[in-house]
Amino acid sequence: MDGTRAAARLGGAAVIPLRTLDPDGPLDDLSRLDEAIGDARVVAIGESAHYNREFFRLRHRLLRYLVERHGFGAYAMETGFVEGRLVDGWVRGGGDALGDVMANGMTSLMGMWTQMRAHLEWMRRYNGAAERPVGFYGIDLPGSNASLLPGLDAVIAYLAEAEPEFRIDPGIRETAARFAATSAFSAPEAFSAYMGLAPAAKDALTASLADLAGRMAAGRVDHVQRTGVEAYERASRSLAITAALDTVVRAMVRGDQWAAMSGRDAAIADTVEMILRKEGRVVLAAHNGHVQRRPVALPGIPPVPMAGLHLADRLGDGYLAIGTTSGTGQMLNVGPDFATGTLFTEMEAPRPGSLDALMDASHDGPFATDLRNLSPADAEAVRAATPHRAGNGASYCDLNPLEAFDLLIHLPHVTAADVDTTALAHAPQDVQKAFSGWKPK
Repeated sequence: MDGTRAAARLGGAAVIPLRTLDPDGPLDDLSRLDEAIGDARVVAIGESAHYNREFFRLRHRLLRYLVERHGFGAYAMETGFVEGRLVDGWVRGGGDALGDVMANGMTSLMGMWTQMRAHLEWMRRYNGAAERPVGFYGIDLPGSNASLLPGLDAVIAYLAEAEPEFRIDPGIRETAARFAATSAFSAPEAFSAYMGLAPAAKDALTASLADLAGRMAAGRVDHVQRTGVEAYERASRSLAITAALDTVVRAMVRGDQWAAMSGRDAAIADTVEMILRKEGRVVLAAHNGHVQRRPVALPGIPPVPMAGLHLADRLGDGYLAIGTTSGTGQMLNVGPDFATGTLFTEMEAPRPGSLDALMDASHDGPFATDLRNLSPADAEAVRAATPHRAGNGASYCDLNPLEAFDLLIHLPHVTAADVDTTALAHAPQDVQKAFSGWKPK
């Protein structure tokens, strides 16, 4: 390690080396995490930025460890809840083409990568012989966080079965269709279209969603008798997150970033809690900001309560938050040229004094550290390293790591994930167009 990285570092006792990131490799080195896992009901695994090969492989390996060694029953990740039903059907043995499942059963481009394919293929193989299969769930708002149509269509289809005599006002869907988005790339156009709606049309849509929620709640007994409790609960959750997305979109177009972010994460936490009731123990995969136990501090807005804060409050010691840090490599490009195929850009070395810099100086390879069992000197070093790489990997948020996370895992070098050409062939045209300009290094 060079001199610029040696100013502050953890002691050797705090370093738990990870022998490999290979999901198919032996799991013995992870046994040092057994005590930390304990009886946790939700183990949340963060990432500094999306679409990195190493983060995918880390989460895949930890998923296998938590399922095989600790009996976890669900993998819940930062992708649309409504769309995720297609993925869950495939990992449980369904016959849909995997490329189509990845492209249309996962939102925000989460299914466009071969490393994600490996996740799903492992789950299907495991489920083929398992006494208790592992379920897949999205936790996020639908329509790449812009379009109400996926959730609304799921609810309409459910009510056609549960209450066939009921006719939903077609105007609800017609209004939602006016600001539909097929992917994250078309989301900006959807927001522009929403802004062009008359205030009365926006208000009518919001009121109609509330009316549907009231009707489903009042008709629960009859609905469950006709469809079963699982179908009812999934439809109710689909409606709830669609209403949450409506609230988030309204907040975004009026410039209320706090309301948009907090509303999304409250809905994520509620979705995780629903999954937990069904599956017992859940592996949660999302950005560091979503899983941390403390609010996110961003310039110009009050601290934002994120999903991890809600879950920690509800579950206490049953919630375990694993944050991640990174050194150098490639990161997601959030600039305007992202949509033209420049998906990744070079990541600079961690900012001096940051949590990422401290971790990067402490060991040459991937490693974990248990923040709850540090020496006084190591605890003070971590407490002092308040800037933490966030967002696209280039920006930083201030936090107390000892309050935000239970464990940390550091990846010294991260690279762009590999585009899955089969999934891309099934993706919407706007995704295919954007990815056509991507030239991996």
